[in-house]
Amino acid sequence: MDAKIIFERLNKLIPDPKSELEFNNEFELLIAVMLSAQCTDKRVNIITSELFKKYKTPMDFASLSQDELLRYISSCNYCNNKAKNIISACKAIGERFGGKVPKSHEDLISLDGVGHKTANVVQAVAYGQQAFPVDTHILRVSNRLGIVATKNPNECERVLKEVFSGFDYAKMHHLLLLFGRYYCTARTPQCDGCVLKEFCKKE
Repeated sequence: MDAKIIFERLNKLIPDPKSELEFNNEFELLIAVMLSAQCTDKRVNIITSELFKKYKTPMDFASLSQDELLRYISSCNYCNNKAKNIISACKAIGERFGGKVPKSHEDLISLDGVGHKTANVVQAVAYGQQAFPVDTHILRVSNRLGIVATKNPNECERVLKEVFSGFDYAKMHHLLLLFGRYYCTARTPQCDGCVLKEFCKKE
């Protein structure tokens, strides 16, 4: 397994790897990622296309009641819990961080509804920090390629950061994620002609 070869082949296969969530700033990204848990990016984008037209800042969201927010996000899985957490997080952003989404991991995970992976996404995608979020696609691909042998996302993250040390973690994150989403899928992976077939441990 050669990290450089994996990067080069995926980079050729997916020449513009980036988040498929639609957002204009770090705050919109945070809300979109919070909504995306157990929900597709496509569904989140439908929700936020209307939501962000009316509510644009943490203060806007902090002033909402849970029922008001639910009008927009009810088609999202776990919408009640997400609405509660989003409002609470936005209040904290206003009260503790001057209305700005914090940059440090410690500060991000102090917000209700923001876990390790969500914080990593904001750090990597919004702020260009060397964070490596691991979702189900990346966990699956990493195991199939023999990079890891674990179902633990945190352990997978630790190994990936070692293996791809010196690479842009955010870009590598998106390459592995999109490869898993569209090529190395869970049920019907496109094994014929796969650019990483020689590394695959699936069989």
